[in-house]
Parts: sequence; C-alpha cells; structure tokens
Amino acid sequence: MRDVIRRRAAHRRAAARIRHGATRIDEATPADRDRAVDALRALAILGVVLGHWLVTALVSDGRGLHTASPLQHLPWLAPISWAFQTLAVFFLVGGHVATKSHASARARGTTYPAWLATRLSRLFKPVAAVLTLWTVIAAALLLTGAELITVRTLVKLALSPLWFLVVFAALTAATPLLTRLNPLWPLAVVLHVDLLRFGLGGPSWLGWINVAAGWLVPYALGAAWTRGELDRRRAGWILLTGGTAATAALVAWAGYPASMVGVPGAAVSNLNPPTLAAVTFGLAQCGLALLLRERLRRTMRRPLAWAAVALVNLSAMTIFLWHQTALMATTATGLLAGRLPGLHTVPDGLDWVAARLVWLPVFALALTVCWTAFRTYEQGGRGGRSSRIVRGHSPAERTRTVEVTHV
Repeated sequence: MRDVIRRRAAHRRAAARIRHGATRIDEATPADRDRAVDALRALAILGVVLGHWLVTALVSDGRGLHTASPLQHLPWLAPISWAFQTLAVFFLVGGHVATKSHASARARGTTYPAWLATRLSRLFKPVAAVLTLWTVIAAALLLTGAELITVRTLVKLALSPLWFLVVFAALTAATPLLTRLNPLWPLAVVLHVDLLRFGLGGPSWLGWINVAAGWLVPYALGAAWTRGELDRRRAGWILLTGGTAATAALVAWAGYPASMVGVPGAAVSNLNPPTLAAVTFGLAQCGLALLLRERLRRTMRRPLAWAAVALVNLSAMTIFLWHQTALMATTATGLLAGRLPGLHTVPDGLDWVAARLVWLPVFALALTVCWTAFRTYEQGGRGGRSSRIVRGHSPAERTRTVEVTHV
C-alpha cells in the first residue's frame, strides 16, 4: 500500500512539474506570435512521420531487405494516405512565413543574400549529420558483406526526406519573385503537364516539371495568406470544397490513383512526381488548414497544448530528417530476434496493420534517441535573427532566446 501511495505521489509531482514548465513556456511566448501557424507546421510534420511509419515496410525475404507497402496489398486502406500526406500544409505555412520574413528583413535593411543565407542554414545544418552518419553506415555495411539491395534500400529511405529540402530551398530562394504570384499560374502548369503526359502520350520526364510547379501552388497560397487575401473564411471553404470535388473527379473518372502517396509497383504515383490530383488534394488540405486557424489559436491558449507544439517546432527538421532512420534502426535491431510481425513481414493483411500499430511507440522511442543525439545541429549555433517562440524570464535568461526554425 505504501508503494502505491509513493507512486501516486511521484506521478502527481511529475504532472505538476510538466504543468509548471508548460505554464512558463506559455507566459514567455511573445504576445504577437501566431500560434496557429506553429500548430499547423507541427501537425504537418507529425502527419508525414506517422504516414511513413504506417505505410513503409522493410520486408526480410532471405536475400535482404526491400521496401513494401500495405497499400499494395490492401488498396482499400488508401484513405489513410489522405490523413497523413500533409506536405501541402507544410508548403502553405512555409510560403506564409518566408514571405513575412523577407518583408521584415527588407524593412530592417537586411540584404537578400544575408536573409537567404540565414534561412537556408536553418534548413541544411541538420542535414550534415544525416549525410555523415549514413555515409559511414553504408560503407560499413558494404565492407562487412551486406547485400547491395539491403544497403540501397536503407540509404534510399534514410535520404528520401532530402528531396523535400531541395525543393523547399529553391522556393525559399525565389520568395522575392513569388510574393505577388497568383497560385492559379503554377496550377495551370500542372494541369497542362498532366494533359501532355496522360492525355496526349507525352514523355514521362515532363512530370518532373510538377515537382516545382506542384509545390509552388501551396507555397504561393502561403504568400497570398501573408498579403491578407486568405483571411476570410470564404477562401478556406472554396479551397476545401473545390479541391475535394476536383480530386474526387480525377480519381473517379480520370484514372488517377486513390492513394496520395507512392505505392511500390504502381504504374502511376500521385507524389513522385506530383500529379494534378495531388495538387488539388493539397488545395483541399490548405482550405481545411485555413478554416482551422481560429480553433487552433484558441486551443493553443492552453499551456500544455502550446508547450507540445513549441517543442515540436524547435526540432521540426530533426524529427523530419531522422524519422526514417528511427524506423530502420528498430527494424535492424528486431532482426536479431528473427522475422517479427509488423516489422519484417509482408504487409498483406489486417494482422500486419495491428502489429504495426504496436510498433509505433517503439519507433517514437528510437526517434527520441536520435533527437537527443542530433538536435543540437538544429537548435545550437545559429546566427542571425529568427522568430522567437519564448523569451527567458530572468534578466540573464532574456539575453538568450529559444528559437524555432521557421521553414
């Protein structure tokens, strides 16, 4: 009985410490900070992470590891991809914040090269650790006789998030040229590219134009948000209903895949490169995000909710860059115990789905280890001015700021 009482007392003390810490973060947050923007960014990052963990399987078949997806064998699970393919929201927020940041930098007299160098350093500093570690791992695996297919699979998964950073960096660099761009122009490019590819039998390489044009659509929407053109609820409803209707029509009558993520072995991927269906789906997501702004602002007034969002934003790039490594580390470690369900087995049934859900906390624990080891590459040693989440309470602490990577 005494042990039970002690445990309950310890739990109450821990809960009190968490609430106290959350309250300090809430009170130290600048009053003019739009917490809804941070909440949308956190939801977008976590959506991508959970999506990858749910639909990426590393199957052990005796010859090595190769990638598979439950969407190959259970196509009726495609709606899962609708919930977790949240990159459009990330580009929406990125365009909004970059446009605002550039305008603020110009007002302060900061030159474009200095502004761009500061923003890109926040994106690419965490990349150095990923590239270094996986170069060492790949070399070690090959030297110890690992199958080439296994090494290729692991390295491809580990470095797959980097394509996103390249596209995002290019759009960030072009921000001064995009501040007045109407999103309908890149949307028209995507439409014509798909007409040429799928309607007129054009070459498949044309689709890669959509890597820039497709993600430019939500990015330009973010710039329009900064200009105040998306403040009315009407804009959110138009994007949500119009994007949903267009996506449904493209899937039902134009032959586009229902899955909004790539499926191994599929003839067409909506994501690699982006198709018109992926872009219209992204418009619907952006509309929903805009409609949720006020509700998110109200929710973020709760100290615990805001503290969680602030912490995710402080480590957004670390979480994004290392989540696949966390999955692979768990998979490789699990091989020591044999072929484990939901980890190394073919994802061809609901039993695999149930087992994969059980593995999610283990992936999260592995990601926490990666975060502990590599978060300083994102949070430490940054120069230049950046947006602040919280300020210190004491005079000594006020000289130091806890910052967020606004990407």
